[in-house]
Amino acid sequence: MSSQALSIVAGGALPPLRQISMAGLLTESAQRFAGRDAVISVWQGASLTYAQLEAAVSRAAAALRASGIGPGDRVGIWSANRIEWVIVQFAVARVGAILVNINPAYRQAELHYVIEHAQCQALFVTPQLRGFGAIDAALAVQAQCAGLVSIFLLDDSVHTGAVGWTQFLSRGDGTGPGGAAPVAASMEDSVPASAPVSIQYTSGTTGKPKGATLTHFNLVNNCIQITARMGLRESDRICLPVPMFHCFGMSIGVLGAVTVGAAVVFPGESFDAAACLNAVEQHGCTAIYAVPMMFIAMLNHPQFDSAKLRTLRTGLMGGAPCPAEVLRATMDKMHMREVMALYGMTETAPISFQCAPADSFEQRVHTVGSILPHTEAKIIDPASGAALPIGERGELCVRGYLVMPGYWDNPDATAKAIDADGWMHTGDLAIMRADRYIAIAGRIKDMVIRGGENIFPREIEEFLHTLPEIAEAQVFGVPDPLYGEQLCAWIRLKPGAVLDALTVRSRCKGHIASFKIPAAIRFVEAYPATASGKPQKFRMSEMEIEKRNSEAGSAAASAGSALESKT
Repeated sequence: MSSQALSIVAGGALPPLRQISMAGLLTESAQRFAGRDAVISVWQGASLTYAQLEAAVSRAAAALRASGIGPGDRVGIWSANRIEWVIVQFAVARVGAILVNINPAYRQAELHYVIEHAQCQALFVTPQLRGFGAIDAALAVQAQCAGLVSIFLLDDSVHTGAVGWTQFLSRGDGTGPGGAAPVAASMEDSVPASAPVSIQYTSGTTGKPKGATLTHFNLVNNCIQITARMGLRESDRICLPVPMFHCFGMSIGVLGAVTVGAAVVFPGESFDAAACLNAVEQHGCTAIYAVPMMFIAMLNHPQFDSAKLRTLRTGLMGGAPCPAEVLRATMDKMHMREVMALYGMTETAPISFQCAPADSFEQRVHTVGSILPHTEAKIIDPASGAALPIGERGELCVRGYLVMPGYWDNPDATAKAIDADGWMHTGDLAIMRADRYIAIAGRIKDMVIRGGENIFPREIEEFLHTLPEIAEAQVFGVPDPLYGEQLCAWIRLKPGAVLDALTVRSRCKGHIASFKIPAAIRFVEAYPATASGKPQKFRMSEMEIEKRNSEAGSAAASAGSALESKT
């Protein structure tokens, strides 16, 4: 078989890769776009132009230096979306330190693990995270971790043992304890592009999370490729509800905007559909970056009004596989005719495949695009490692500048993920088409084996999303004594819609194979998900088993009570 028939592809050479640090890129943009908005926080009622952001970053970087933070040091940040997050992101990069992104959904034990594993010397924290006393947890962890020297607040609330935001910044202008003069822009960019700048802990389904370590070179160049592919420009305003602790927010969102001088708009601390819709109208946003779950919530929100969204043109939909019907609705009802799917993972900084505005409707609806420049990809047989022919389903592997150097302090996990030839094994199932665009078919670990039949939940989800009453569907496997595994579907209906399990199954008949029709169907109001919006199927499976055991126990108890009453 010829190599042309195999699922192997390589990207082009333009735009060229750059040797520049994250902070160096900000300095360039601040010089080019000084008076343009850089970041707007609607919920804080605050904004910064590029010139103001550059000045704030320079001051914060000097404050970090005055606090003893320098090249290679790890600095944690535990917060929801806010302007101060962006300042810290670039200030840490400017001094050559490494930002450790901590999931705002974490609690004390998880925080302790990350702080200890990354050996963080400082932590920036929002005192309250979704009603949780994060500052109390942070101070408790500091008492247990001798290396955690400083806790800085991202606001000016007063907490013994922590330094408030304004007090911290004062160290950067010589007015505070241990103060130091701001570092001149001409002096600051001595940080090599090859240096690590971010550790992002994967959410993980089992065991402890792993810290994907990314360099300036990884992140800056990936953002340059993404924004070039989508045609982002300085006049664009990006509504950004995805969390900053994740690559989608911090890198694709904020750093991507900086590459072209665009503005980022934070609707709220965390995702709220109404806040997003209002932010688009209030600030004339031209783009939305979100995961499918967020688009679904906006499309089905009682306040959804297409007229408010006329300024929208483009956007990115990633983080999880997107049902075709959701992408279609986003293009038609939200006026985002240039919206595009994209694919990646934290370990690849993060994007390797992306659609483009010129792609056909079919390509944007049914694939996650074509490969980005300076990147190689192949689809292999997970068992043999051999590249598969075009059109066959297998594991997607990626290689190039975008692949992380490795997991922080975890050489064994790194060796399992990245082979000797530099290929990152994604764990995702994909199909490469004749046009070299790829379709994601699910996770290898999500595959359900029912009576010897391999079933890929993504196929069933795609069909269920064509039913007009269904807002969202998640399909996963649960243990079964006869078949080994059976399919279970958790379905969330659109507001006011009525549907039952029998009707769902009857509509499936004739459209999908009988063995793919879910044996169990449950209607739910919400799904367990990560803070970045990825549905947690492993948790759904656990919850389904728990519900079944509880229901079986209740039925047995009821039967016992009935028997007692008769006797």
